[in-house]
Parts: sequence; structure tokens; C-alpha cells
Amino acid sequence: MLDATTVQFVFADLQDAIVPAGATNPAPSLRRAAGVLGALAPVLDIPFTVSVAPRPGGPGVIEEVPEAEPYVRTGPSCWDDAAWREAVLAHGRRTLVICGVTTEIVVLRTALDALAHGLSVQVPVDACGGMTPRTEQAALRQIEAAGGVVTSVAGVASDMVRDFTTPVGHQVITALHQLT
Repeated sequence: MLDATTVQFVFADLQDAIVPAGATNPAPSLRRAAGVLGALAPVLDIPFTVSVAPRPGGPGVIEEVPEAEPYVRTGPSCWDDAAWREAVLAHGRRTLVICGVTTEIVVLRTALDALAHGLSVQVPVDACGGMTPRTEQAALRQIEAAGGVVTSVAGVASDMVRDFTTPVGHQVITALHQLT
């Protein structure tokens, strides 16, 4: 069972100019799934970071991602950004739930780097977008082979909250209904 007190969310490259590039997950579906994770963060007291690729005119983070100052990085992995990495490690939460576009670049590289540094990783595929089904599947297999878990937003949420009759559980199941 996933303990919410050990989890933090990573929103990577969920930018207006990048999300449509995800060919494996329609942009509206990806946006909804990322939005559900964003809604779960305050309900379950889960910290999160927003990492973005540099873009002309600013980061342009999609509105479904919770508002936060984004970390602008220069390479394919969030882990390579020292400020981002320090912020993540400062939370002391050992499980990263990583979502973003593209699965084969930022999600893969960040997941592999975090796993190599001793953190646990879960990747909810409905909050990710890949370049092609074939290349995305290859990236997800790499993550699994390295010890990461490939799952869904509903899988992450229902692993952390096992009773939907509580006030928190009701908020979680209500958020999950936004996936459909």
C-alpha cells in the first residue's frame, strides 16, 4: 500500500506548447488526469514540483497543473536541475509520482535518475504522453526494469486511500470521477 506521507508529485513539461505533442494520449485526457493529481495534492497533503522546458514567451504551464513556481531546466531530466533536486529531497518523501510529456524523455530520464538515487517511482500513464505507442512502451519497460511502477492516476489514488466513505476518501473518489 502506498503511504501518502511518503509521496510527492512531479509535473514535468505539462506546458500548453508541449502537451499536444503527446501522440499516445489525447491532450484533453492527459490534462484531466494531471488535473486530478493536482486536485489530490492538497486533499492528501502531498507536495509537488513543476518542472518545465524553456519556451519562448515563458513556461506556459497548463491550467490543470496546480499553481507553483516552475523549475526551468535545460536538459532531459528534472534530476539534473540542482534546485529542483534539492527541493524534492528537502521534502524527505521517498516516492515520486512522475507525470508529463514526453514519456520517452523527461518522464523516463527523471524516473531512472530518481531510482538510481534510491527513491521509489510510480508513473501514472494516463497523466503522460509519448511520441509513439512503440517508443512509449519501450520507455515504460525501462522504468519497470529499473524498479519503477507503471500505473494510473486511479491506481495511485486508490492505493493511498482505501476507504472512500471517509471525508478524505469522498474527496478522492469525487476527484477520480473527473477522469471519465
